[in-house]
Amino acid sequence: MRNKQLRVVITGASSGIGAATAIAFARQGSHLVLGARGEAGLDDIARRCREAGGTAQVGLVDVTDADAVADFAAQARAALGGIDLWFSDVGIGVVGKFADVPIADHQRVIETNLVSHMNDAHAVLPIFQAQGHGIWVNMISVGGYVTAPYAAAYAASKFGLRGFSAALRGELHRQPDIHICDVYPTFVDTPAVHHAANYTGARLSFPPGALMPDQVARAIVKLARQPRATTVVGMPAPLLKLASFANPIAAVLMDRFMERWTRKADPAPVTEGTLYAPPREASGVGGERPSSQPASKALVLGVALLATAVGVGLARGRN
Repeated sequence: MRNKQLRVVITGASSGIGAATAIAFARQGSHLVLGARGEAGLDDIARRCREAGGTAQVGLVDVTDADAVADFAAQARAALGGIDLWFSDVGIGVVGKFADVPIADHQRVIETNLVSHMNDAHAVLPIFQAQGHGIWVNMISVGGYVTAPYAAAYAASKFGLRGFSAALRGELHRQPDIHICDVYPTFVDTPAVHHAANYTGARLSFPPGALMPDQVARAIVKLARQPRATTVVGMPAPLLKLASFANPIAAVLMDRFMERWTRKADPAPVTEGTLYAPPREASGVGGERPSSQPASKALVLGVALLATAVGVGLARGRN
């Protein structure tokens, strides 16, 4: 598809990767409908999209509500005259030992990160089938392959998303012009770190070398021209898949790292973040931290543990 002709819908468009992707499509002259819970954030990104050369309409929608998503999809289809690409980008997180986090918060993560993407797909796939074409882009993350202690519900949601996409591909194999595309970035510097619920008692921050949202956005825009089942951003795809073999060892190492990190990091109060309500103000795209920001030794160790997981996976792959 020529990007300037694209009709694009993005949920989770008010900040982070969703916002960056909306602006990237707008630069190609695409026509967009943007959805999220936060009005201030949506209005901010819609304005940036128009300034970038695209058209943008917004719709407030809680994607955990299947009926609301169905209505949002119908309105987007009517506004655009069809939908060529739908990007499901909604995601939240809660950080803390599983038993220390209220079960309601775990449930909220599953509802938001997994069920909401199912709601999106359920709403848009009939539209794609009626048109005879369409691309559904499913934002997952490396967390769909490598588990993370202190983020049990997040890991469950991301593993679930990977299985969900695989099931959809099986069902749609006779419809070659309908594509299910998964995207797996490594750490991305977005406002999500400030939105996460936090039960660790320690201040959350990104590891050094985190991707900028624009890097992920470019990969998603490319899928409009060259759809593919799996896109990994930030590391070679074969290494990510091999790293999944190291999960038992990596999980133990990461748990030990997190225990040490929570004892040494700057303290922070317990917070529900944006689990249950959107930010009151626009959050922006992210990727705006000063380049001189120092990297803590603990965060460097976190990246090293991921590399260890990859190395063990490679070793097992050779045996």
